Amino acid sequence: MRFPIAIGPGDEKHAYGVVVPDLPGCFSAGDTLDEALDNAREAIELWLETVIDDGGQVPEARSLAEHQANLEFSGWVWAVVEIDLADLSDKAERVNITLPARILRRIDAAAKAAKESRSGYIAHLALRA
Repeated sequence: MRFPIAIGPGDEKHAYGVVVPDLPGCFSAGDTLDEALDNAREAIELWLETVIDDGGQVPEARSLAEHQANLEFSGWVWAVVEIDLADLSDKAERVNITLPARILRRIDAAAKAAKESRSGYIAHLALRA
């Protein structure tokens, strides 16, 4: 999914400000344009993860032309950040992994103690990392 972003001018004393008009409250900044773009991607991903985790809907992005017509952003630079929503999906996928037997026994014991399945335990560890 492509999200238009507006980048406010920066200078020696001020960072470049970034607003994502289609995602209310989603904003970021960067000392350089490159940093502003990188930080915008991170802000969008975090915003989307929060909405998805809360069971909300991901809003459809409006066209770049529609945003450029908004006088609120007159003089701002526009860019588009591409986000693969599949990377944020909670849809379960079956995977086949190979682990040494001693590590698998440790995982199973820890999962049992936590009253979780092996998959659930591994997923929770990954999310905490």
